[in-house]
Amino acid sequence: MTAPPAAPSPEEAEAAYERFVWKNLPRNFAGHFMHGMLGMTGFRLFNAPTFLPAYLHLLSGSDFMVGLGQSLQQLGGVVSPVIGATQIEHRKRVLPVAMLMGTLMRVQILGVALAGFFLHGTAALVAILFFLFLLGLFSGPQSVAFQLLLAKVIPIARRGRLQALRNVTGGAIAAALAWFAGRYLIQRNVLGNGYSTTFLLAFVLTSLGLTALRLLMREPEPPTVREKARLVDRIRDFPALFAADRSFAFFMLAQTLATAGRVAAPFYILFAGHSMALDGANLGLVSLAFLGADTVTNMGWGFAGDRFGFRSTFIASLLLWIAATVLLVVAPMFPGAGPGAPGGFDLGVHGLIFCAFFGLGAAQSGFQMSSQTMVLEFGVRDDIAMRLALTTTAQGAMSALGPLAGGIIASTLGYSVLFGTSISFLIVALLVLIVLVDEPRFRTVA
Repeated sequence: MTAPPAAPSPEEAEAAYERFVWKNLPRNFAGHFMHGMLGMTGFRLFNAPTFLPAYLHLLSGSDFMVGLGQSLQQLGGVVSPVIGATQIEHRKRVLPVAMLMGTLMRVQILGVALAGFFLHGTAALVAILFFLFLLGLFSGPQSVAFQLLLAKVIPIARRGRLQALRNVTGGAIAAALAWFAGRYLIQRNVLGNGYSTTFLLAFVLTSLGLTALRLLMREPEPPTVREKARLVDRIRDFPALFAADRSFAFFMLAQTLATAGRVAAPFYILFAGHSMALDGANLGLVSLAFLGADTVTNMGWGFAGDRFGFRSTFIASLLLWIAATVLLVVAPMFPGAGPGAPGGFDLGVHGLIFCAFFGLGAAQSGFQMSSQTMVLEFGVRDDIAMRLALTTTAQGAMSALGPLAGGIIASTLGYSVLFGTSISFLIVALLVLIVLVDEPRFRTVA
């Protein structure tokens, strides 16, 4: 009787895993690229700090409701990342969960679009707020699952260029679509509601990206995974996770403080409205500036991160974010500031606002790429899902409180205090990152 083949040793299993990763790298690289180019393009269009805040303000006439909408979207993602991680980290295959969560996210964008088409006034506003909350709820585990997939199939030294290529291509498409949406869909109120038509376009793009990933991706089974554990037991492990790598703990603090700097993000466009008319043409132009920054800067962020580590690009993005916020604040002080006639664009003050939105977009893309990639490089592979869950939860909590607090500050104390608060958080995050966080790339063999 023939004896069954011996189980591979841990070293052999690890080598087989690495061979699978490199063998399927072209296909998986293409899958993640297509998902980013189409899927993330749609999310950029939907989440840009222009169209959705302007639409919520149009429906409600209230800065507070704009902040509430953004807060509800983030609130849904506060608890769900940790729950999602406990349902993912013991699985050898994560793609099915990622597809389910990704689909549920896209359904909420469709819901926002349909609410605008078929509901009006308060009913439309309440429905959109509900769908935004569900979008955040499903985005938490979706983010953990997709970042874990990225870590599984894309080697460390290739992650920056992948994100750079997909963001450059997707950013170019999103920027062009943003200008088109503002200039034609919203300005001409296509299908009776230009905003809803824009959100419907975002739904189609995100769905195409998800489909491309499902068709192209080949997921390896890692040699080891964590044993399935109860949620409460994993929560008890959090202190040990931080104690094992203090630099990760301070990284998470810096990331959370930077996220708090987004307290002013939904109000960038409303503040700009004091100096320029917020018609479709101008919304399209500033959206073009914000999203077009991806096209121009992402290649630099990605390749710099691959070469020098993403701590350096994290620092640079925070510096740019602070400078762009200051530029937006001082722009109205220049002669010629004022709402002006609809469709009018003054190269002076409006040009400064355009530059500020470009800087804000570039800073946001650098921050997202740096923080999302850097977190994958701390600690051991089996803890990636929970590290992602922790950082996503912290970001979600801060992102939920930030816009709501921003709405209250803007309504009661004014935009000067709001932007000053944002800049203060960014400065503290920058100091934490410089002084207390090392570069995990230097401890990792690429």
